[in-house]
Amino acid sequence: MKKILYLLFFLSTGFISVTFSQNDSLPRGLSTWEQAWLLNNPKPEAPGAPDGITTPPPVPVRAMAEWEEMQAIVVTWTLYKPILAQIVKTAREQCRVIVICSNIAACQNELSSYGVNWQAGNVEFKVAPFNSIWIRDYGANPVYLGGVDSLALVDWIYNRPRPKDDTIPSVVGNYFGLPVYSTTVAPYDLAHPGGNNFSDGMGTNFSSKLILEENGPGNMWGMSEHSEEGVDSIMRRFYGIARYVKFDVLPFDGIHHIDMHMKLLNEETLLIGEYPEGVVDRDQIEANIQYLLANFTTPFGTPYKVVRIPMPPEGGKYPSQGAPLRTYVNSFIVNKTVLLPTYEQQYDTVALRIWQENMPGYNIVGIPCNDIISLGGAIHCIVKEVGVNDPLLIQHRQVQDYVDSNPSAYEVTAWVRHKSGIASAEVYYTTDPFAGYQPVPMTLTDPVNNLWTGWIPQQPYGSTVYYYLHAKANSGKQQVRPQPAPDGYFDFDIRLSVGVDETLETARLERIFPNPARALTCVPVYSISGEDAVLEIVDCFGRRVETIFSGKLPVGESKYFFQAAERAPGVYFVTLKTSRGVHTQAVLVAGRG
Repeated sequence: MKKILYLLFFLSTGFISVTFSQNDSLPRGLSTWEQAWLLNNPKPEAPGAPDGITTPPPVPVRAMAEWEEMQAIVVTWTLYKPILAQIVKTAREQCRVIVICSNIAACQNELSSYGVNWQAGNVEFKVAPFNSIWIRDYGANPVYLGGVDSLALVDWIYNRPRPKDDTIPSVVGNYFGLPVYSTTVAPYDLAHPGGNNFSDGMGTNFSSKLILEENGPGNMWGMSEHSEEGVDSIMRRFYGIARYVKFDVLPFDGIHHIDMHMKLLNEETLLIGEYPEGVVDRDQIEANIQYLLANFTTPFGTPYKVVRIPMPPEGGKYPSQGAPLRTYVNSFIVNKTVLLPTYEQQYDTVALRIWQENMPGYNIVGIPCNDIISLGGAIHCIVKEVGVNDPLLIQHRQVQDYVDSNPSAYEVTAWVRHKSGIASAEVYYTTDPFAGYQPVPMTLTDPVNNLWTGWIPQQPYGSTVYYYLHAKANSGKQQVRPQPAPDGYFDFDIRLSVGVDETLETARLERIFPNPARALTCVPVYSISGEDAVLEIVDCFGRRVETIFSGKLPVGESKYFFQAAERAPGVYFVTLKTSRGVHTQAVLVAGRG
């Protein structure tokens, strides 16, 4: 009834017909018209998914992390169709793609005109009303009841006066036959856009403090006024959040959604957008990160790993200077692929390298986003995930490097769960990915917490150990972590400290990544004394195919690059030649298929 009254309210004022159609280029934030209307008209009742369940789930819930297995993604087919078409084209190779549209035949014809072979499968169409493209913010969020037992959706109050958008959670819930829990009725009424939300799948959530502003005194919809403790309580009951990290908003990010400058890559790693010295928002981002590092650890009790990625300017300007907020963190992980917004090659090259370094084995696909970024969003903002119905969940604390220490075996632990129970688990390891991986069985060492433990045998100093996890459920379902394994992997080094290494060599090749290589590939070199060197690629017959570098190495670590896409698939060798000798690493150049 509340939803019906809400729609009638807008219809009676002419709000929908005057303001919105499915073709309007609405920004991710409030448009000028919307702001004026909200200032000069009575506040409507808080919207919510029709038929949503307005009481908390009866059992504990667990919010899904974005790197977990997905059965589908959902997009709304409206403006910026070249971007949407590229998302559909790429994502259909990983899971089902549900395209919400106003006319199926027209949508299919347009997809075909953009080169999307939707007839090949994994693309489905659903007619439903909507106002805008920003499904990240108004779509429902996947959770698991009982941790892994059954999939459900959670719909928060959408913080925009766009009633058609707000029907989509119910549309998606009905399409997949999933319950939708809605935080729309006091005392559980809570507004929260999906772009201001990241979960690690283990009970920790990240947002900006926008969530406190939108639910505090004088909030937009005239809802209940919630303290921070009240917000945390609702998020715990509906979303399974035990720890809620909230960052101060940035002066010039516009909408204060965290997905514009920060992203979780896994349970332990944060990818952080970085501005140059002197750009206003740089200091606030840095202060937020230092607050996190000083006050929180990962769910495993270890420090967070922070990876920084440059925020690219437009025309040499940044948001504080009137330019759009361009960002490489507003990306989307869909099973074995990363959809990455791109802007200009001079900046994109660095971003691709950083993503490839930190997500080995994932297919990083760049999608040009200059057309949409001025509206306050990019890839992450226009895609919504739907988890699988029966997740085989593997949560893992990565093995750290061993420096000046080499035990007889290396402990690998993982929290492994499936609703049917776990039949077996293994860790696969190697020091040479071209030679294949060896399995080591894991044993259930803590049945209460579903903790499995395996031991990788000792390897010599100087080794890099590559490994991935595999588990099989009693139902027969199997899963690996990371999802692209064995192309994707975790790794750790066994090495002596720099002081000891200096007596052994003056220059060395560090681990080349990604390997297997498909595109831009990084070759790190470490030099003690800065000697003359030649860095080359040779084929399997020893013939030089490319000189990457020739000259005097700088002291310390330097990084060089080659484009694997320019090479035929096969095994190549990167050689570093100095007066002290030759260092060689094999690189597998893989096809893009």
